[in-house]
Amino acid sequence: MTSKIKVGLIFGGNSSEYEVSIQSAHNIFKAIDTNKFDVYPMWMTNDGYLADDADSRKVLNNPKMTVENPHKVANISNITELKDRPEIDVFFPIVHGNLGEDGSLQGLFRVLNKPFVGDDVLAAAVTMDKEMTKILAQRAGVPVADWIAIKRFEYDEKDNDKKNYDYMATKLGKDLFVKPSNQGSSVGVSHVTNAQEYKNALAEAFKYDDKVLVEETVHGSEVETAVLGNDKPIVAGVGQIINASDSFYTYENKYNDNSTSTLQIPADLPEGIVETVRKNALKVYQATECSGLARIDFMLRNKDQKIILTEVNALPGFTNISMYPKLFEEVGIPYSELITRLITLGKERFDHKQTLLHKHE
Repeated sequence: MTSKIKVGLIFGGNSSEYEVSIQSAHNIFKAIDTNKFDVYPMWMTNDGYLADDADSRKVLNNPKMTVENPHKVANISNITELKDRPEIDVFFPIVHGNLGEDGSLQGLFRVLNKPFVGDDVLAAAVTMDKEMTKILAQRAGVPVADWIAIKRFEYDEKDNDKKNYDYMATKLGKDLFVKPSNQGSSVGVSHVTNAQEYKNALAEAFKYDDKVLVEETVHGSEVETAVLGNDKPIVAGVGQIINASDSFYTYENKYNDNSTSTLQIPADLPEGIVETVRKNALKVYQATECSGLARIDFMLRNKDQKIILTEVNALPGFTNISMYPKLFEEVGIPYSELITRLITLGKERFDHKQTLLHKHE
């Protein structure tokens, strides 16, 4: 009998999506195939402490829990705690947001020389940066919303007219979105239509990042698809978000139980539009060098039914209302099997990289 694969399920972290990460990890922990895998939860607390095994298991059922004595540590400087756990065969990071899906954690796995689920360092970094994603998507021929980026030094300059609302309105229209370039789950995002709203939105967005994007507003509905795989990825069907109240899909509507948004899976859309979404998603997935998984989001523009890329989410949510697992369930890959496939893909990529030469012979 072959021994089970030991999976290190890493969750939590120091980001605005901390509790979403715990919800996702809870679902994965409950659904993973225990005939194949032994799971070792690894909770990174909000202040950067790597909790022990007992606390890591407890918090999966109590997201509000805190560690009694988290010590004074920076990030996960107590990573030596891992020595008290079994040798992990593969890591499954479900740390959303900064440090979790921007390439940082992925770089740590590379240094540890361990397989891991999800995108490698480059893809994680470029898909976390909305501007880099747009540039690569454009290169692949996929339409994106027009935008202008503002760096912090430009924002701080008193006499820089190019950051003003009037300037943006002449370039992009009066109806705008303001968002941090490196954030997920609609955190720090504002919809603005006048100078005062714009001023407030910039201040809010710069709380989260040193680069902020100002985008034209694309009026329409959000459509999403899910991609799974390494060199030969498969694309699921398309889901649509029917949003009853807000002008965009807010953080609260994504994750609250009383969300006013409905996920329509599969989307009730013409076949041509569905195929355009799927085709463009594959182009973007490959242009950004994703591997493992990604959820790719678009707007279906009202005025001409054109598909406009919104963002690539390289580590999508795995909560019980998340679009990514629901889309694959709809095409015949249930949640538990999806987790198995993701772990297998991570191990396959690692095994391949082990065959590459890292120094001259």
